[in-house]
Amino acid sequence: MAVKIRPEVEVIADDIIAIRRDIHKYPELGFDENRTSGLVAEHMKDLGFDVETGIGKTGVIGNLKGNKSGPTIGLRADMDALPIQETGDVPYRSLHDGIMHACGHDGHTAMLLGAATVLKQFQEHLKGNIRFIFQPAEEGGGGARYMIEDGCLDTVDEIYGIHLWNYQKYGEVGIKDGPTMAAADEFAITIKGVGGHGATPQGTVDAVLVSAHLVTALQTIVSRNTNPLESTVVTIGQINGGHNFNVIADEIVLKGTARAYTEDNRQMIKRRMEEIINGISRTFGADIEFTYMDGYPPTINNETAYEKLKFSAKKVVGAGCGFPYLSMGGEDFSYYAQKIPGCFFFVGSAPTDREFLTIPHHCSHFDIDENALLVGSSIFVQLI
Repeated sequence: MAVKIRPEVEVIADDIIAIRRDIHKYPELGFDENRTSGLVAEHMKDLGFDVETGIGKTGVIGNLKGNKSGPTIGLRADMDALPIQETGDVPYRSLHDGIMHACGHDGHTAMLLGAATVLKQFQEHLKGNIRFIFQPAEEGGGGARYMIEDGCLDTVDEIYGIHLWNYQKYGEVGIKDGPTMAAADEFAITIKGVGGHGATPQGTVDAVLVSAHLVTALQTIVSRNTNPLESTVVTIGQINGGHNFNVIADEIVLKGTARAYTEDNRQMIKRRMEEIINGISRTFGADIEFTYMDGYPPTINNETAYEKLKFSAKKVVGAGCGFPYLSMGGEDFSYYAQKIPGCFFFVGSAPTDREFLTIPHHCSHFDIDENALLVGSSIFVQLI
């Protein structure tokens, strides 16, 4: 089956794309989305929505009340950009130095505004209400928590979130029940040894040697402590220390991330890291400081919400909705899904004019196939 864009979305296709390009040209970092939220609020007010601003600092809510009784459904898009210098040569290239939309949030906002434009036309036929949630600061700022604290989920019965995804092609939709994105935690390990001359190691505690044992030992958490039918990640992404080639380092700092799809595995990783670090500390006589920082929890899709979304997505992309997609990335939609039934899904957006998988998220030349915007808006409309 070919992709079937909703005809009401086709009519406003140029507007949706224009909104995305406008937001792309003027990207804003988390909690600084003042222009973007102003654009959203103005658009929603022009459509006749009941609009609330300043939610979660710079978030916007638009409420649409149906004429018939039914549930209140939340539709969410994030609005923030990333601190990346754009290198792509496109007419809508970022005009803000060092900031760009490198993850598709400009498209998320445009898709939700497109869906709002269409759904407003069907207000008298709506069974229930719709809350359009435009959220700030997904990229590490945890904007969802601030939105929740300011009441964005009050009276909302279920919620749906969307992500453009360049790891899938146009016409594909990734969706599954249960875990779909991982908990994303951070950690820092400071190894304090005893330095000395490289020619006389016997009187030292070599922090480099300790770090080498620690890096390899931590990987046993994935290979030997995690159920092989499940998935975890422990990544050391940064090692700093040492000053000269012939001096044994007295301090090494390791930083990294841990990922898991379940809370049990998340806690297991933390516990095993502590045990391994304590054991290596005793073995080598080094003092080791360990700091573990909880990030976003895993995103868990509700089974009923998943079935509803899958049914709607199949109306738009047919067999393209057959990808039970999992990502080790983190996503603060998880906070919404902890409170009420929710479903988070991925819309394939890989540019068709370039080799597949060569335009990844968070890269300086990130771009999308803008036809995917129409798929996202259509699925939101179909869902309602």
